[in-house]
Amino acid sequence: MSHQAVAVQEEASQENLARTSDAIEDQCHRKISADQDANPKRVATFQLIKSVTLATILPLVVENLMRRITVLEHANKSMVELLAELMKALSEV
Repeated sequence: MSHQAVAVQEEASQENLARTSDAIEDQCHRKISADQDANPKRVATFQLIKSVTLATILPLVVENLMRRITVLEHANKSMVELLAELMKALSEV
């Protein structure tokens, strides 16, 4: 693998980790509001489910989604650059 490809892959990995961290951090600040009529045990159960989900499942899912988004964005950027080069080459002919 070329040095440039490794650099691009490293940049994409860093971007992916930053996006994953931001998305999870955003979800950690959300609170389940306890209605006055809500059963305290039910609210506690939802809080437990939320904390387990945030700690175990969500990071894996978000990381996979962010990796896909990052790869697609980089592929799109490369395609736009290639199209610009092609249009420039065609205009010179």
